[in-house]
Amino acid sequence: MSTDVIAMHGVTKRYSDVTALDDVTFTLEENRIHGLLGRNGAGKTTAMQILTAQNFATSGRAEIFGEQPYENARVLARTCFIRESLKYPDEYRVHHALRAAASVYPQWDQAFADRLVGEFGLPLTRLCKKLSRGQQSAVGVIIGLASRAPLTFFDEPYLGLDAVARQMFYDHLLADFAEHPRTVVLSTHLIDEVSDLIEHVVLIDRGRVLIDEEAEALRGRAVTVSGPAESVERFARGHTELHRERLGGFLRVTLSGVAPTRTGPAEPNLQFEPVSLQQLVVRTTQHSAAPGTGVAQEVLS
Repeated sequence: MSTDVIAMHGVTKRYSDVTALDDVTFTLEENRIHGLLGRNGAGKTTAMQILTAQNFATSGRAEIFGEQPYENARVLARTCFIRESLKYPDEYRVHHALRAAASVYPQWDQAFADRLVGEFGLPLTRLCKKLSRGQQSAVGVIIGLASRAPLTFFDEPYLGLDAVARQMFYDHLLADFAEHPRTVVLSTHLIDEVSDLIEHVVLIDRGRVLIDEEAEALRGRAVTVSGPAESVERFARGHTELHRERLGGFLRVTLSGVAPTRTGPAEPNLQFEPVSLQQLVVRTTQHSAAPGTGVAQEVLS
């Protein structure tokens, strides 16, 4: 049986008159790759900071491995938090950063780290502050992978990598996860790139959880229907509409709760398209944010 490595129970975080997290509740099971998704400012980083004892909840409870993380050496030694633009002491060179990581994480794999350094082309003797953005990102992902921490957070540290280097990261993550299972949390905007990696999705928007569901179930729960406006309107009636685009008499709507394979003689003029995980996240976020009917609308001209 799987157990919950992460649990947030009614967590709220306020900064003066800004609510970064609003009664957030979710759990993440061990030995899986989870996607923590949402726009800039949605509350993702705040949630991870609270879980890694770098911030405090205003109310509610956050637990890792069934314990409070704050000032808990047992929990923090098993947790690796990698984020974009990690800062190192001015005198640190790349090999210093890797040596420090090796001393912190009990399951550190030096041979794996050395191989990754070679593949990413990192200059070991260069000062960390002199590295390019891509090289800084490479340092972070190498530490996150080689740490083999039972719980590893990647808070978009790979945004500085080019497409080839990001694919290298995804390939190494998946291969090493298969050999050394642990709990991985990916926070990213590049949803299409990681959609085949993540098994479970938590979507946060404006500090609230919009989706907490298995990725496989999400991939089959929405469809885009297009065709003559009258036919589409008739078909869409009774379904949750996430988005619509209209061009004259042609209508295209994204519906939740409809199987992508639904076709038949009753809808001869309609076309059905599956909705990618990224599209579903975008449309769900737009649906939540839209005023009035809650349906994001676009009129094409």
